[in-house]
Amino acid sequence: MAPLALALPFLFLPTLALGVADPIHVPLTRRGAHKKLDVNKEANKLRTKYGFSTAPVTPRRTGIGRRASAAGIAITNQDDDASYFGSISIGTPSQTFGVILDTGSSDLWLAGTSCTRCDRQTPLFQSAQSSTFQTGTATSTNTNSNAAPVLGQQVEIQYGSGAVAGQLSSDTVSMGGFTVSDQKFLNVDQLTSGLLDGSVSGIMGLAFDTIASTGATPFWQTLASNGQLSSPEMSFWLARSSDAQTQDVPGGVFTLGGTNSSLFSGNIEFLDLTGTPSFWLLSMSNITVNGKSVQISTGNAAVSAIDTGTTLIGGPTADVAAIKAAVGGSDSPSSSGFFNFPCTTELQVSLSFGGSLWPINSADMNIGQEPNDPSLCIAAIFDLSQGTNIDANSNNPNWVVGDTFLKNVYSVFRSSPASVGFAQLSTAAGGSGAGPSPQPSGATSASLTSPSSSGSAVVGTPSGSGSSTDTSGNTTSGAVSIGASAALVFGSVLSALFATNL
Repeated sequence: MAPLALALPFLFLPTLALGVADPIHVPLTRRGAHKKLDVNKEANKLRTKYGFSTAPVTPRRTGIGRRASAAGIAITNQDDDASYFGSISIGTPSQTFGVILDTGSSDLWLAGTSCTRCDRQTPLFQSAQSSTFQTGTATSTNTNSNAAPVLGQQVEIQYGSGAVAGQLSSDTVSMGGFTVSDQKFLNVDQLTSGLLDGSVSGIMGLAFDTIASTGATPFWQTLASNGQLSSPEMSFWLARSSDAQTQDVPGGVFTLGGTNSSLFSGNIEFLDLTGTPSFWLLSMSNITVNGKSVQISTGNAAVSAIDTGTTLIGGPTADVAAIKAAVGGSDSPSSSGFFNFPCTTELQVSLSFGGSLWPINSADMNIGQEPNDPSLCIAAIFDLSQGTNIDANSNNPNWVVGDTFLKNVYSVFRSSPASVGFAQLSTAAGGSGAGPSPQPSGATSASLTSPSSSGSAVVGTPSGSGSSTDTSGNTTSGAVSIGASAALVFGSVLSALFATNL
């Protein structure tokens, strides 16, 4: 596999030994909490993440020194399908922490021992115990807002209703069997109360380095650039919660460096990214409600971020209004952009990004009863631009497609060629056996990848091995499979987790 060349000139590229790693398989756990979903906070924090906010959302960098941290990735389904987190290990000797796996951001940050307002249950990185920990002694303010931060420099990331701040540092970081020496990350010492929940210690961004606030090359991108991955792919099976009363249950599988054919059936439908790689952006081409197409926006307004760190689906005002109008008995959107529909209605929605129409389970479209009227339920699609002054022709994604959709497909994020792929879930992964609808008439064609029978294996349920073959005939194998667990975070915890996804 040819190394990727995605790092910006000013970015620090961690050094590590070359060579493709053997498959390593890590089982995952699902974690659930029992709190009420605060849809208003969730919507506002998702808007802030993608720049849909009247408040400034820019990193602030100063010279205040702090300690940094790193962690080992282990994935958990937290709080009934709201976010998916895993574990990483950091330092020498290694320390292990849970981090949100987020394809909607690019920075790695962890809560350190100096963290203020961290939950008492939050595991904290102890940099003093790591012999490979490095930081600098930056003491002056960086007056060049376009310059990348340096080791030792204080970086603050604002989220509108919250923020994290800490010192940029580096250490050895491992995920499964992959290791990056001198991985840059933010060792957080200041944290808005409620941004983290219990066992989660931070965020691992899985998007491209072009949007990294710390200026660091993401862990996965370093592995790909150095030829560590047998295939430049990350894939997800996000399991749906089936036991709201149990805190920790199996939650899916995250595979780094390939795919797992036991988790999907048929072909993987790959679609090229829109524009220069930053977020994982596709173009929304078709939406159906109860089997009928609704009119949606085109051009920039159709740009969609595919985001594992987001629970719901946010879209443009006109498109969400069209979806609402197609749902019988639905009411007007609230001030937060959500709309209600009769709980007796099974809301059937399918999405297409230029290829097949992928159906969403009606249970995923219903996020709970309206507090003031138990006969009405809240839809999982909301108006992303409600109450903001974002320019419709800006470069911001106008759709953010989260786990409400992603639980219904096997998703693959491929950096070369830059694309996102979807496949039908296998019956072992909870698939219904019914495939997606055919490609809509006039839609842009997508490339198809057929699975082969060898490659990465998985410890846990379901077990199996898999690989994929691209259109050139190259076989994907030697992947690291990491069991996933999803978490739906209710109330302030849920909204806080979305806020932390930059």
